[in-house]
Amino acid sequence: MIWLIGNKGMLGTEISLLLKKHDCAFTGTDREIDITDVKALAEYAQNAGRDKKITWIINCAAYTAVDKAEDDEKNCRRLNQLGAANIGECANRIKAKLIHVSTDYVFDGQGNAASGEQPRPYREDDRTNPTGVYGLTKLEGELDVMKNNPDSFIIRTSWLYGKHGGNFVHTMLRLMNERNEINVVNDQRGSPTWAFDLACVILKIIKNSDNGKEIPCGIYHFSDEGNISWFDFAKEIYIEGRMAGIIKKDCHIVPCSSAEYPARVKRPAYSVLDKSKIKAALQIDIPSWDKSLKEYIKTCAF
Repeated sequence: MIWLIGNKGMLGTEISLLLKKHDCAFTGTDREIDITDVKALAEYAQNAGRDKKITWIINCAAYTAVDKAEDDEKNCRRLNQLGAANIGECANRIKAKLIHVSTDYVFDGQGNAASGEQPRPYREDDRTNPTGVYGLTKLEGELDVMKNNPDSFIIRTSWLYGKHGGNFVHTMLRLMNERNEINVVNDQRGSPTWAFDLACVILKIIKNSDNGKEIPCGIYHFSDEGNISWFDFAKEIYIEGRMAGIIKKDCHIVPCSSAEYPARVKRPAYSVLDKSKIKAALQIDIPSWDKSLKEYIKTCAF
């Protein structure tokens, strides 16, 4: 049986729906189980596992308010570091494999390029260097997960969006119906990722492993293929939204720099992840960001 932690969030809801569709036995929890309380986790694992052994834990729970985290470091660290550490310890105690979702924010966004060189996609073994509390606590969580339960998969992802939570695509669709003009930064580059695509990869890891296909534990990167700026992404959202009839009016999208859009935390200028490792391990083709965006917009139109 699978224990899905954070089952009511954007990714957790997507995984729940996928597990139901594939008739996978699972139990889901959200805020009713405090992940910062190791005893509460242990008690739930014991009770839920009485009838059917928990063999997998998927952790989608996290503190994700990047700017707010700068003034709320204690709570951010409790969820992203202590909570992740506790879940790793719980998984180890019940001999379950753990899939823990992390972020591109563990990197500084320079693409590990030497001075004057073009940035390249981040590999799993590249040097981490988070620039804010959120990225730092997610990195600390990664380290504690692997320390407490080496039988774990950590999946770093980027620019995640979906139907079941606040995100860039959802915000853009709303603003484009409300305003005649919006400003979007054009000097940050990354790979948009549909939560459904990530959910499918998580399920594939579980199914492959349970069917005897050896997949080494460790850190993996996953995002949809290709990369784009936030500005160009917003333009594509507008085109698809208009075609689907979601956006009802004209809206002018204006490029601006990150300096013109002040934030507490500096966002990564280059946030592209190298997916070679996960593609080789799972023998998969990853959909392009534009194809997934089209499919996602179709689901929003109904």
